[in-house]
Amino acid sequence: MSVDMEGVSGLTDPDDMQPGGTGYPLGQEYMTGDANAAVRGAFDAGAAEVLVNDAHSKARNLRLDLIDPRCRVIRGRNRPLRMGQGLEVSTTAALLVGYHSRAGADTCGVLSHTWMGREIENVLLNGRVVGETGLVAALAGSMGVPVALVTGDEAVCEEARELLGDVETVAVKRGLDRFSAELLPPVVAQARIQEGAVRALGRLGELRPWTVEGPVVFGVEWNSTSLASMCALMPRVRQVGPRHTEYVADTMTDVVQVLGVMSLLAAQLASDAGVYG
Repeated sequence: MSVDMEGVSGLTDPDDMQPGGTGYPLGQEYMTGDANAAVRGAFDAGAAEVLVNDAHSKARNLRLDLIDPRCRVIRGRNRPLRMGQGLEVSTTAALLVGYHSRAGADTCGVLSHTWMGREIENVLLNGRVVGETGLVAALAGSMGVPVALVTGDEAVCEEARELLGDVETVAVKRGLDRFSAELLPPVVAQARIQEGAVRALGRLGELRPWTVEGPVVFGVEWNSTSLASMCALMPRVRQVGPRHTEYVADTMTDVVQVLGVMSLLAAQLASDAGVYG
């Protein structure tokens, strides 16, 4: 289970997502509540084991004192597979909880972005624009693992169905703007997440992994020329436009690892640029 934060029930503002924000402690509780709801649903459906990956920012967000004691948790920055850490070929299914829509999506998505808050405008796999749902689904699919459930706002649920087909989704809010939404109360949303997890895992025989044919042409459209030119200094990364880089990867594991390094470099460059970042 990969748990992000922007698509968690009850949350709408960047202040809810980052340590030091006045809304962050409550955001942690809501994030843990959504994760626990999916964990309960997985065990209700007969799961033998649930591994939860804290997939937001520096991955130190879930309240371990409140987490369901039956699961195990991955925590901490610099995980090799980032949002997909914990996936392996023996995994039965992936559940994506608290996810959000991709950068630039047509549908109004709450706190929409792809991987980074402002530095990345688009990520492409073999020419197809994807968000974090697509990246993690493709990584899971490369190991033969289907995505069974996606929860978040209506925009990411729509994005998931367009990409993955008849995947189980649970919408916990409807975006009015990038920073506002019509919300379900968390207690209602979490009940629906639990029910959705039960339904999703009850349909495993119908679900198929989403795969991207390799070698994978991994493209990133950055928001500045400097980010593209500096990332193009990395081995096998080439600049194919003023703000566009490409990397031909052997596997989706390579894609996620290269994107992880790129994002660290881009974050440093953008912070150094100050108001011009």
